[in-house]
Amino acid sequence: MMDRRNILKSAVACPVALASGAVAGTPRLKYLQIGVGHAHATKIDTYHDSDDWEVVGIVEEDPELLARARSDPRWNQFPFLTLEEGLNLPGLSAVGIETEIRDLLRYAQLAVDAGYHVHLDKPAGASLEEYSKLLEQADQSGLVVQMGYMYRYNPAVQLLHRMIGEGWLGGIFETHAVMSKVIAPPSRQVIDEFSGGTMFELGCHIIDLTVGVLGPPNSVTAYPRRFVESEDDSLVDNMLAVLEYPGATATIRSTGLEVEGFSRRHFAVCGTEGTCQIQPLDRPEIRLSLSRDRQFEGEDRIFKKGVSVLPFDPPYRRYVGDAAALASVIRGGIENPFPPAYDLAVQKTVLQASGMEI
Repeated sequence: MMDRRNILKSAVACPVALASGAVAGTPRLKYLQIGVGHAHATKIDTYHDSDDWEVVGIVEEDPELLARARSDPRWNQFPFLTLEEGLNLPGLSAVGIETEIRDLLRYAQLAVDAGYHVHLDKPAGASLEEYSKLLEQADQSGLVVQMGYMYRYNPAVQLLHRMIGEGWLGGIFETHAVMSKVIAPPSRQVIDEFSGGTMFELGCHIIDLTVGVLGPPNSVTAYPRRFVESEDDSLVDNMLAVLEYPGATATIRSTGLEVEGFSRRHFAVCGTEGTCQIQPLDRPEIRLSLSRDRQFEGEDRIFKKGVSVLPFDPPYRRYVGDAAALASVIRGGIENPFPPAYDLAVQKTVLQASGMEI
């Protein structure tokens, strides 16, 4: 495991606002998606729209999900393949794993065994040992396992990391984050498969942001609570975690009960020289408080002392930056901004914050 300083260095060095890495005349990289059962499986549209990628097919081994997908225009524009056909496609570069959570690590392992880079949706399963072995094998084979945390390439998050890297916020003593929504009964039953509740399925995104700023915590205390009491619903739906660091604390909340929860999804970082709050995360806007004027070297824009509101336009589209970054890593244009030790630290923290076994 990397120490905190090295993990922070790799996270802060994350490239800003990656656009398509495709060069005119460069062949598109071939992308196979395994699974349509994940809540974010429709990100296949992002790969289909990208100049970097060619979606060559979909594998779905669940008969019910496959039948549903075959009748849906979103999916049936792509070839449906068996697992054997998909993993033996000539020239395949990467495999996206978009199965139900319980199957994510199993299919990711098959893809790495077959020699492919992987985009793995979140969270990275319930077994830290299994995930660690997957990352180790991929790394030794020169393969990338990119996690599908959807705010890593959010332009507001990227700007936050630039500010931290330049020391604009001073010494960071506090972060707090919220990731909530109203979860309908059918979806509650899906998430209820895991004891980690809403923190495991939803809160993992903002745990990723927190570890990206503060590194792996010294300790994690989970406060899992159930608000809805029902015989056929045991979902832990109202959750808080406190992460402790030398001189700093981080609070993370996630619930499946909050009306218009998307609008209050936020990430705030407080330091001795300034505070940066991003809200809402999905259509980002920064409220920035600075102790003095700041300016990036070589840029004209001045960020004034006091409080400023920084909107981002056009609206952020999830996964565009992720797809571009994965293509650039595969082509050798950049190093992996989120190395295995970082992702392993995030997953360990996710399990701890969710009250799950390590």
